[in-house]
Amino acid sequence: MERKALLDFKEGLTDPSGRLSSWEGRDCCSWAGVHCSALGHVTKLQLPNPYSSDPDAVDATAYALGGEINPSLLHLKYLNYLDLSFNDFGGLPIPNFFGSLKTLRYLNLSGAYFGGSLPSFLGNLTSLRYLDLNSCFGDSKKNDLHWLSTLSHLKHLNLASVNLSMARTYWLQVVNMLPSLEELHLPFCELSILPSSLPLVNLSSLSVLDLSNNGFSSSIPPWLFNMSGLEYLDLSSNNHRGNIPDGFADMNFLRNLDLSSNTYITGKLTTRNLGTLCNLHVLDLSFNQIVGEIGEFTGGLSQCNNCSLESLHLGYNQLGGFLPDSLGHLRNLKNLRLEQNYFLGSIPESISNLSSLELLDLSYNGMKEAIPTSLGQLSSLVSLNINDNPWEGVITEAHFSNLTSLKELSIVKHSRNTTLVFNVTSNWVPPFKLNILKLRSCLVGPEFPTWLKNQNELQSIDLWNAGISGNIPEWFLKLGLALDVLDLGYNNLTGSVPNSLKFNYPGTFLLNNNNFTGPLPVLSSNLTSYHVDHNMISGPIPHDIGVKIPMLTDIDFSSNLLSGTLPSSIGNLSSLNTFPISDNQLSGKIPDIWNNTPYLWLIDLSNNSLSGNIPESIGSLTALKFLRLSRNNLSGKILPTLQKCTSIENLDVGDNRLLGDIPTSIGRSMPSLRVLSLRSNLFTGDIPIQLCNLSHLHILDLGENNLSGSIPRCIGNMSGFSSIINATRYEAQLWVETKGTDLFYDNSLYLVNNINLASNNLSGDLPEGLGNLSRLGTLNLSMNHLTGKIPSGIGRLEWLETLDLSRNQLSGIIPPSMVSMTSLNHLNLSYNNLSGKIPSANQFQTLNDPSIYVGNKGLCGQPLPTKCKDDEAESPNSSGSGNKDSEDEDGDDHQMLWFYLSMGPGFVVGFWGVFGTLIVKKSWRRVYFQFIDDMKEKLMTFVSLKLARVRRSMNKKETQA
Repeated sequence: MERKALLDFKEGLTDPSGRLSSWEGRDCCSWAGVHCSALGHVTKLQLPNPYSSDPDAVDATAYALGGEINPSLLHLKYLNYLDLSFNDFGGLPIPNFFGSLKTLRYLNLSGAYFGGSLPSFLGNLTSLRYLDLNSCFGDSKKNDLHWLSTLSHLKHLNLASVNLSMARTYWLQVVNMLPSLEELHLPFCELSILPSSLPLVNLSSLSVLDLSNNGFSSSIPPWLFNMSGLEYLDLSSNNHRGNIPDGFADMNFLRNLDLSSNTYITGKLTTRNLGTLCNLHVLDLSFNQIVGEIGEFTGGLSQCNNCSLESLHLGYNQLGGFLPDSLGHLRNLKNLRLEQNYFLGSIPESISNLSSLELLDLSYNGMKEAIPTSLGQLSSLVSLNINDNPWEGVITEAHFSNLTSLKELSIVKHSRNTTLVFNVTSNWVPPFKLNILKLRSCLVGPEFPTWLKNQNELQSIDLWNAGISGNIPEWFLKLGLALDVLDLGYNNLTGSVPNSLKFNYPGTFLLNNNNFTGPLPVLSSNLTSYHVDHNMISGPIPHDIGVKIPMLTDIDFSSNLLSGTLPSSIGNLSSLNTFPISDNQLSGKIPDIWNNTPYLWLIDLSNNSLSGNIPESIGSLTALKFLRLSRNNLSGKILPTLQKCTSIENLDVGDNRLLGDIPTSIGRSMPSLRVLSLRSNLFTGDIPIQLCNLSHLHILDLGENNLSGSIPRCIGNMSGFSSIINATRYEAQLWVETKGTDLFYDNSLYLVNNINLASNNLSGDLPEGLGNLSRLGTLNLSMNHLTGKIPSGIGRLEWLETLDLSRNQLSGIIPPSMVSMTSLNHLNLSYNNLSGKIPSANQFQTLNDPSIYVGNKGLCGQPLPTKCKDDEAESPNSSGSGNKDSEDEDGDDHQMLWFYLSMGPGFVVGFWGVFGTLIVKKSWRRVYFQFIDDMKEKLMTFVSLKLARVRRSMNKKETQA
C-alpha cells in the first residue's frame, strides 16, 4: 500500500532532472528521499531541491520537482516528516488534504512556490513541532493567523516573507499562545505593529526570535527582556527609535544580537546596556545613530573572565574619539567593523593581542596618525580595510611582518592628496599572497613595486595615483594573472598599452591619466570596462574591437590622439552603457549602428572632426541620458527620431553646422532635459515656446545662430532656473560661456544656471518674467536687435553673476532695482540707447569700467566722463542751521572764491613779467632767440648723424648678402 502510494505520488510530479529515477523495485525504503521505521513503514519524505542554496548552481530550477501532489500521501499512515522545500509547484495552492496529515511533526514547504493564501486547515496538524512556510505564498495579502493557536506543541515556526499585514494587530497574542515555541522567524512579514506591552509572556522556551524587516516604528518594548532564555534576537531593518534599553544587560544567555539598520536608535554604548554581556558572540549595531566613545562598552566586556565576542559591527554610526586599548582585550574577536564613524587618532598598540582577528575595517573615519607596526602581528588577518582616513607617515615591512593569512589589503584615498608613503626595500618578499590589493593615493613609486613579483594569486590591483613612473615591467606581464580589476590610473606610466593581460569576466582595465603612447590594443574578450582616457594613444580604433571584446559595457578613449573613423563593429556591443571618445582626431561620418545598443546612456563624441548628419539610429536609444556631439563638423538637421530619447538630460550639439528650425519635439518629448546647448550652428526660425515646458532645464545655450523672432514670454516659467540644488548629481561635461569667456565644467555642471541667446537676430522686448529666474547665474542676450526697456524685475536675480545686454537697441534707464543684484561681477550694457544716471550703490561701485556703458549717448555719471545735471555744483545750504559742517562748507566756498579771484592777476603778472621784459630789453631778446636757434641746430645735427649710421648699417648688410 505505501509503495503504491509513493508511486502514485511520483506519477503526479514533474521531475526534469530525474531525481526520482531510483523509485523502482519492491523496496521503497531504499528509494532516494524515502526513510522508513524499523518496522518498514514510511516515516519520512525528504525531497528538497538539492541545489537551492548553491549560489554557483547554473540553474537550480532544473532540479526542482513540480506538478501536482497526489492525495495518495494520505495512505502513508506513519508519515511524520515531509520536506518539499525549494521545488516549484507553479503557484498551485497547498492541497486541502494536507490538513488530514495529522501524524506530521515536521513540515517544510519553504520556497516551493505554492499560491493562494495561508491555509487555516494547517491548524489541524496538532502534532506539528516544525513548520516552515518561508517564501511560500508569493504576493498573497489575505493571510490569517488565528489557526496557529491550536499548534500547542510547535517548537519551530518560520513564516518569513509571508505577508501578515492583516494580522498585524493580533499576531503577538496568537504567538504568545504557543508555550513550546523555541524558534520564531517572522522577517519581511509587514507586521508594522510591535505592541509596547504584553501582560503575560508565555514564551519562556523561546531562544530564537527574528522580527527583522517589518517596519516597526516604536521603541524596543520592555516585555522582550522577560524572555531571559533568548540566545538569538534580530530586530534589524526596522524603524525602532530611542536609546538602547538597559534591559539588555539582564539577557545573560544572549549570543547573537542584531539591531542594525534602524536609523533612529541613538544613545551611547555603556556597561548599563550591553557592556556586560559576556556570552555575546555576535553584535551588530550598524547603520544607526549611536554616539559617543566606545571605551566604557569595550572596557566592560574586557572585564569578563572569558569574553565570547567574535563579531562586532558598529559601522555607519556617529561614534567618535580614540579607539580604546581595551579593544585588544577582546581576544576572541574575528570580525571588527568600525567603518563610517568619526574615530580619531590611530590604531591602539593592543591590537596585536587579537590573534584570531580575520577582518578589520576602519574605513571612512578621521584617523590621522601613523599606523602602528603592531598591526603586523595579526597572523589570522585575512582582510584589512583602512580606506579613506587621512593617515600620515610611512608603512614599512614591519607593518606586514606576520600577516601570513592576508588576502585583501585596502588603503584607499579618493582624493589626490598623498600623505602615506609605502616604503619597502626592492628585494622585499611579502609573507602573504594577496587576492586584492588597493593602494590608492599612497606613494608607492617612483618604480613599479617589485614586491609584486611573488604575488601570483592577485585578482584585483588598484594602484591609482601611486606616483609610479616608467613602463609596466615585463616581469609583471609574465605573472600570468587572471584579473578582475587592474587600475593604474593617474600615474606617470609610459610606453605602449600592454596587450597580453588576461581578465576574468567581468574585467575592468583602467589606465587613464598617464603618458601611454602607441596604438590602442584589442584585449581580453572578458573585458567589460576599458578606460585609457587622457593619454597620448594614437592611430585608429581597431576596426574589430566590437567583435574581439564583445562584452564591453563601458568605454573611455577620450583625450588621446586617436584618428581615423569610428568602426562599425561598435554596433555589436549590445551591453554598452557609456561611450565617451571626445577630444581626439576622429574624422568621417558617425556610423548608423546604434539599433543594437539598447542600454547605452552616454555618448560623447565631442571635439573631433566628425562630419555628415546625426545618424537616425541614435533615436532608438531610449535609455540615452547624455548626448554630446559638439565641436565637430556635423551638418543637416536634428532628426525627428531623437524625440524617442525621452530620458535625455544633456543634449549638446553646439559648434557644428546644423541648420533648420529648432525642433519643437525637444520641448514636448524630453521632459528630463537639464542641459540644452545648440550654440554656434546655423539654426533659423523662432525659439520654440515648447522649450518652456522643460521644468528641469538649467542651462540653455542657443547663442551664435540665426534665430529670429522674440524671446518667448513663457521663459519666466522655466522653474529649473529657480530651483534649489539639494544634492550632487552627474550631468556630463559642457563648455559654458560665462563672464565673457568659455569655461569647461565637469563634475560641478549641475551647479551652473545659464541662459545664452547672444549673437542671433532676436527682436522685441525683454520678457518681464526674466525676473522669476531667481537662481540664474549668467544671462547673455548680447548682439541681437532687442528693444524696449530693461525690466525692473531683473533686480530680483540676486544670484546673477554675469549680465550681458550689449549691442542691442534697449532704451530707458538702468533700473534702480539692479543695485540689489549683489552677486553681479560681470556686466556689459554697451552700445544700446540707454539713458539717465548710472547707479552707484552696492555692486555698481565695483563695476567702474567705462567700457561697460560705452555707446549709450544718454547715460551719464561715473565711470563715464559725461556728468549728469544732478552732479553740477550743489545748491547753497538752505537749512540756516549754523552748525559746524555748514560753517566749514562756507569757509571752503570762500577759500575757493579767493583762489579763483587771485588766478587772474597771477597769470597777468607772470606772463608780462617774462614776455614784457623781452619786448622792452633788446639785448635779452637777442640772447633768448640765439639760445633757441642753437638748440635747434644741435637737435638737427643729432638726428642727421643717427640717420646716416642707420643707412650705412643697412647698406653693409645688403652688400654681405
